[in-house]
Amino acid sequence: MIQVKRLTAEEGRESLGALAEVLVDCVEGGASVSFMAPFSKAEAEAFFEKVIREVESGDRVLLAAHLDGKLVGTVQIVYLWQPNQPHRADIAKLLVTRSARGQGVATLLMQQAEEHARAAGKTLLVLDTVTGDNAERLYERLGWTKVGVIPNYALYPDGRFCDTTVFYKTL
Repeated sequence: MIQVKRLTAEEGRESLGALAEVLVDCVEGGASVSFMAPFSKAEAEAFFEKVIREVESGDRVLLAAHLDGKLVGTVQIVYLWQPNQPHRADIAKLLVTRSARGQGVATLLMQQAEEHARAAGKTLLVLDTVTGDNAERLYERLGWTKVGVIPNYALYPDGRFCDTTVFYKTL
């Protein structure tokens, strides 16, 4: 059974090791999620420590998915707080361990992210993903609108270029 929970800063700190393990697994699996190989658990923990500080300040929401009690996925809602964009948020770092993929974890995380954003008064969400990746197909199935593709936007962990597709969704 999959359970998705919004983590408080304190819960994020308590889950720091498990969150880091999810990120390390994704990077080791070749996911282009901002980090290069080799990538250590200490680096992943440092990343999530920054995320947790933003959760504490209210600038970010951190959701965690548990499958049979084990943390296997996460996603973030980033509130930009720009004066001319109070209605908008970004979806960031949808991560699911390789062993938990194909079981609906990412779908449930995204549905919950949309619900949390809607409850916070957001009416527009934006995200980007690797072109041709499974996540691209997921976002299309969930009703996101493709804006376009930016060639050579980022790198895979092994240093190869990857194209990025930008999406938006009106809530």
